[in-house]
Amino acid sequence: MNNLIEVENIKKNYHTLNGEIEALKDVSLEVKEGSFVSIVGTSGCGKSTLLNIIAGLEDKTSGQIKFKKDIKIGYMLQEDALLPWLTVLDNALLGLKITKEEDTEYVKYLLKTYGLEKFMDKYPKELSGGMKQRVALIRTLATKPDLLLLDEPFSALDYQSRLKVSNDVYNIIKKEKKTAIMITHDIAEAISLSEEVFLLSKSPAILKKHYDIIMKERSTPIKNRSLPEFSYYYDMIWRDIDEPI
Repeated sequence: MNNLIEVENIKKNYHTLNGEIEALKDVSLEVKEGSFVSIVGTSGCGKSTLLNIIAGLEDKTSGQIKFKKDIKIGYMLQEDALLPWLTVLDNALLGLKITKEEDTEYVKYLLKTYGLEKFMDKYPKELSGGMKQRVALIRTLATKPDLLLLDEPFSALDYQSRLKVSNDVYNIIKKEKKTAIMITHDIAEAISLSEEVFLLSKSPAILKKHYDIIMKERSTPIKNRSLPEFSYYYDMIWRDIDEPI
């Protein structure tokens, strides 16, 4: 499997009234095409900053990001950010309207395929939190991105909904054969969804550890949590987060 993206020696400094703050010191990682990976680390370590740099939303101070080809990137935020005055269908079409692309039938296909056909004419207030997240993902997929960036996509949900929606989102991403990079502070979430996990150190961040998450009977994220390998990786990453460099 070839790398879709290579992040090489990324450094990010912020200039403030009190001087320069080093957020990312030296971060390098590779993401294979078609894989689902997670980036974890303590709060404020620079996870979202790195994701924003990959997305082109923030400038890096130094280093480089190489893509295998000219790719389209989709970004899914923590909140579903659905517009309350638009229907489910119109919310899902919003990205296409911004990019001035025309593919309404593809969006309808996605809504139908992933259980939202009967809700196309409903409004966000009529949906559960999990359904809103599915609409948000479909809105992101509507532009047919090669790479999906997910910034704490389930953090606004209660625990039970979080488990269910993580399952739904994982299955959709895999069925649509997308590459995904997810930021999360939840170790269990990272392990259950990902083939690889990258651990950032405390700020200023470097790549502290990299884990290949190998499960002999890998299945859905919910079922993965019951596998014996899950506890092994959880304990390992938990120890590594707390250990000094």
